[in-house]
Amino acid sequence: MKCYCFLMDTHGPAGLAARLLTDTPDCRSRDVLDRLGSRWSVLIILNLATGTLRFTELRNRVRGITPKVLTTNLRDLERDGLISRAVFAEVPPRTEYTLTRLGESLITTYRAVQDWAENHADEVLANRDTYDKAR
Repeated sequence: MKCYCFLMDTHGPAGLAARLLTDTPDCRSRDVLDRLGSRWSVLIILNLATGTLRFTELRNRVRGITPKVLTTNLRDLERDGLISRAVFAEVPPRTEYTLTRLGESLITTYRAVQDWAENHADEVLANRDTYDKAR
C-alpha cells in the first residue's frame, strides 16, 4: 500500500504535488526513510557493499561511531532485513555482517548520493561559510 504522507497538494499551475515530509504518525514509508537516512545506516551499508565484514572491521571503517551505537544500528538493519548476521562458535567468537539482497538494492542509490556529496562538497561548505559569516 502506497503512503501519500510525502505529498501535499500545492494548487499550483499544473496541479503538481510538492514533495514534503509531514509528521503523519502512521506513514510507513516515513518510518523506513528515517532508517535509510540515518548517517550511520548509510555508512554501514556503503562499507558492507565491499563485502562481508566483522564487527571490529566495521567499527574501524565507520569512524566516530561508538561500539554501542554500531551494535544498535546493526540490530536495526538486521531487523529491517537489510543485513544478515552470522555468528561463529569460535574462541574468540566471530560475528560477520553481510548485505542481503534487499540491502544490496540500496547501493546504487547510496553511491549516487555519495557521488553528489563529493562533487558538491566544496560548494556546500563555501555556502555554509558564507551563511555563518552573515550571521
